[in-house]
Amino acid sequence: MEVNEQLIRTITQAVVEQLHRNDAQPQAETGRTASSALAGRTRIRPKHSYEGAVRAAQGTDPKEIVIGVGAAFQTEIRKTLGGLPLDEVLRNVKAGIEEEGMVSRVVKVLDTSDVGFMALQAAKLSGSGFGIGIQSKGTTVIHQKDLYPLSNLELFPQAPLMTLDTYRRIGKNAAKYAKGEKVTPIESTNDPMVRAKFQVKAALMHIMETEQLDPDKGMIEWEGVR
Repeated sequence: MEVNEQLIRTITQAVVEQLHRNDAQPQAETGRTASSALAGRTRIRPKHSYEGAVRAAQGTDPKEIVIGVGAAFQTEIRKTLGGLPLDEVLRNVKAGIEEEGMVSRVVKVLDTSDVGFMALQAAKLSGSGFGIGIQSKGTTVIHQKDLYPLSNLELFPQAPLMTLDTYRRIGKNAAKYAKGEKVTPIESTNDPMVRAKFQVKAALMHIMETEQLDPDKGMIEWEGVR
């Protein structure tokens, strides 16, 4: 999915106009609740069907690293916040894992859009106990199954600054953690202006991700599936 500036302006303007209408016509006077005010509104993108999807199985291979991707990954969203094709992101993460002699498995996480929980669930599903979570906008976490959700091994929050080489190194580091080797955390580039520049686009992408959740499906096998 391509999120362009015109789409951002249109949605932002619609949100502002709705806020003005709400201010001019208080809820107490209209008798509307927050739920009724949203009734009938359409999604940013239609709900994706996962009919026939295979629920992800618990891994047993100690060399396995599970990569958990977001609900809109490669379907509603095809590029990261920084414009990197998600196919290439995934290819590089897998390549990094394989270069360390480990194996990868890709699952789609349909019951949360929080990258910390995505990564933790991937780690718990992995045969090695280590996993990677990747939101469709590109934010990534390396996690271990025995840690708390916010106590991850490595976090990469500024998706617009990440490169394909960074994703490859993420795969390598995840594999090294699983092998019990000494790991040098990846240095992340930081730009304090990134949040302001990409805030609206990031919010829209997160909304798209969240509205594609299907908790009844949980996690599904995603390798080669669309």
